[in-house]
Amino acid sequence: MDVSKELARIALFSALPADELRKLAAIAMPREFSRRASVFSEGEAADGFYVGLSGQIRVFKSSPEGKEQTLHIFGPGHPVGEAAVFANEPYPANAEALDAVKTLFFPKDRFLALVRRNPEMVLVMLATLSKRLVHFARLVEDLALKEIPHRLAAYLLHLAKRQNVETIDLEMSKRHLASVLGTTPETLSRFLAKFARDGAIALSGTRKVRLIDLKYLARVSAGKE
Repeated sequence: MDVSKELARIALFSALPADELRKLAAIAMPREFSRRASVFSEGEAADGFYVGLSGQIRVFKSSPEGKEQTLHIFGPGHPVGEAAVFANEPYPANAEALDAVKTLFFPKDRFLALVRRNPEMVLVMLATLSKRLVHFARLVEDLALKEIPHRLAAYLLHLAKRQNVETIDLEMSKRHLASVLGTTPETLSRFLAKFARDGAIALSGTRKVRLIDLKYLARVSAGKE
């Protein structure tokens, strides 16, 4: 595997020049996880961060009673745990592999030493992370302040913008999506079926959704439908 080429395809690193990609590649460590394996645990010392190459990683919180709340599911190309590394804090949540996962692991000490010697590198990376943070903050606001159908419509529009295709992939099982939206799988299925009856979407298989009427979804997301 040419690690430098892999890094160049990842949004977080894609703006870096070739020599800096080679320096990053020199400290990257391939790590693989089997399905349901723990990537890291909440409160654990953040000894580095991961960038997915294949498979999906679920980030979630657990209550003392054992109830889990999925925060996000990251696919290939997305960093996981980088905020804890930059903040010099423990991992703020748990992460597990949803399927067989291949990643590149960047050890905290070596990564921070590298960016201290190359401050331009961290500026480029922080610009990318800042855009991602603004995007997620808007999504979190949508998901926290709206009712379930409004949250679902907002999430579908979020995926449509990011994937830029007519038929989107939900990127996770309906069970996990229900957890992200703060509802049950049954309620999620009910509102998906309603959107389909109203002609806004067409369901295809377990994870594919064809978006037909974006204006309808925008009205629902805004609470006007």
